[in-house]
Amino acid sequence: MNAVTHSFSCAVAAILLALSAPLASAADLPRVQLQTSLGSIEIELEQTRAPGTVENFLAYVDDGFYDGTLFHRVIEGFMVQGGGFDESYTRKVTNAPIRNEADNGLSNRPYTVAMARTNEPHSATAQFFINTEENTNLDFTSASPRGWGYAVFGRVVDGFDVVDRISESPTGRNGPFSRDAPKEAILIERVTRLLPATPETAPEDTDAPAAVSSGTDVN
Repeated sequence: MNAVTHSFSCAVAAILLALSAPLASAADLPRVQLQTSLGSIEIELEQTRAPGTVENFLAYVDDGFYDGTLFHRVIEGFMVQGGGFDESYTRKVTNAPIRNEADNGLSNRPYTVAMARTNEPHSATAQFFINTEENTNLDFTSASPRGWGYAVFGRVVDGFDVVDRISESPTGRNGPFSRDAPKEAILIERVTRLLPATPETAPEDTDAPAAVSSGTDVN
């Protein structure tokens, strides 16, 4: 093999390796399925970029915490929020708040999934929201109370139409909320892991502006 052929082969090999690496990483990212009363949504979780947030979210999934909760806050052209209230609009008891990982470089783009919280940056627990528009105003800008933003930790990979239907649902007063609550309850019936398997079944070798919160808004 002459020097030119060898150099070309090395260049091709390097390109193929660079292309295959992200694909392999994406294949290893965990996924969950949200079975809702309006259909199924599949979410891929950014475990590498938001490890603490994904660990927290999956702990709630594995505990069955989200089963039977509501999408209790819907603002068309903004986001849909759920995971904190049961069918009777009773707030569920959560684990301790987690560190805000909004400084991970992920942006609040359409169909990304982020943690809801209060005005305190590191107050997210279980509630999450799905962005339905470009909400880059919710992104991290600085490590300050106003700049922390909302931590994106996943993205919808299937069920976009279901997200759209939730977003377009008529809203108003319902339960303890004076506005933005779906007039007809939208239930998260069950959330299950798809990939990888849950720890118990895995082979041996192998948590906005005044508009997003873990309470009634995405604060």
